[in-house]
Amino acid sequence: MAAPTLQTPQADAFWDAGRAALNQRMTVVNRPKHAKNVILMIGDGMGISTITAARIFDGQHPGDGLPRRSGEENSLAFERLPNVALVKTYNANAQVPDSAGTASAMNTGVKTDIGVINFYAGQGPDACKTPDKLPRTLAEIAKDRGMAVGVVTTTRITHATPAAVYGHAYSRNWEGADKAFPAAARAAGCPDLATQLVDFRPGGGLDIVLGGGLERFRPVAAGGLRDDGADLVAKWQARFPRGQFVGNAADFRAITAAPGPVLGLFTADHLSFEADRDPAIEPSLTELATFAVKRLQASSPKGYYLMVEGGRIDHAHHGTNPYRALTDAQQFSRAVAAVLKSVDLNDTLVLVTADHSHTLNMAGYPERGNDILGYIKNAKGGEGGPLVSKEGYALDDRGRPMTTLTYANGPFLSPGLSRLLPPTDKNYLTDKVYGTQSESHGGEDVALFADGPRGNLVGGVLEQNVIFHIIAQALGWN
Repeated sequence: MAAPTLQTPQADAFWDAGRAALNQRMTVVNRPKHAKNVILMIGDGMGISTITAARIFDGQHPGDGLPRRSGEENSLAFERLPNVALVKTYNANAQVPDSAGTASAMNTGVKTDIGVINFYAGQGPDACKTPDKLPRTLAEIAKDRGMAVGVVTTTRITHATPAAVYGHAYSRNWEGADKAFPAAARAAGCPDLATQLVDFRPGGGLDIVLGGGLERFRPVAAGGLRDDGADLVAKWQARFPRGQFVGNAADFRAITAAPGPVLGLFTADHLSFEADRDPAIEPSLTELATFAVKRLQASSPKGYYLMVEGGRIDHAHHGTNPYRALTDAQQFSRAVAAVLKSVDLNDTLVLVTADHSHTLNMAGYPERGNDILGYIKNAKGGEGGPLVSKEGYALDDRGRPMTTLTYANGPFLSPGLSRLLPPTDKNYLTDKVYGTQSESHGGEDVALFADGPRGNLVGGVLEQNVIFHIIAQALGWN
């Protein structure tokens, strides 16, 4: 179609960009029907509103000396993938889900109850006595078939989403032998999740494990939280004498190419938010993800399953802290970009999604290019009340400037927090002890992006547990 005569350079740019985008979509790429490898990348809590806000934030704060843009026209790395679906996230017994139930759906192919990791819906803790009656996970099946398995996260490695790769627990809180793991559960024969990671049996154990949460693996006497006296790092090293354990960025970057599994636990608890991370102490999610891909490619002739989680997007939202949520989402996008550059999409299926959403809202009538973290300056001609500050900011009915990003609930409702800070401050609305009055998850659908073999199965509106079945189909597990 020939371009019409347009009135402004901006109109020409929009027309040309629209035609270019359509032409790209009309280019059909025929992928093989079966994948050798699968990479599932999860932005924990990265709902649709978070993606939109992160897209704009990334355009406005591109880094690496790149020029600032208005942001709206930007695309995150995974938004360029050709296959997209909406995903229904509810748990078997909950309208609004948690990470345990959602990650379980993706890893087992069945939905389960909120707070439960890889049990069938309705099973109780007594099911620990009959592990063969628990649902099998992608990792268990992959290892039994000779594939390798890796887990990468910015949270504790025993947190709900990474734990759903390798563990089964009636409560997501049973991460270690500590006060959160009750005596009755221990008596029922349920091992804690840190122990399950070290003892993971199918196929000889996990191949790559990178994240935080060292204190769940160390006894109290060694500065950890374990009250059973077990040193699980020592146990892991005894089980894998050729394995390499690392606890800081320098040792991680010095890992040799020698064969054997890798266990990296870089912090006692979660890894730092990207906005606070010291690169000399903690590697970035991009570093962790690209290392895992290259290591698995080099050492896994029968293929691999890798789960990569940007887990602290969720935590920042729980603290109603948009700055840290968006900087972590930006880092997650960079990790996706690095992974896509590292793989051959003719043999590797890459899926990018979220486990659930949050209550983040993006509203008002801000002008294009308005700071996504700032106060609203209304676009000319847009709807809005007549109240504006002397700086030109839209005001609410209390005379306070309004921000584009708000939360429907959470600790900002309490007095005395950080509402007096400018919204561009990284501590704006932060509940320093998030969880005491935590903002909640959102229950709306999340997005799923895909490319690679059988990526074409991603489309429409899907139940979350269908992600497992897409992966199984791509790997030829009929």
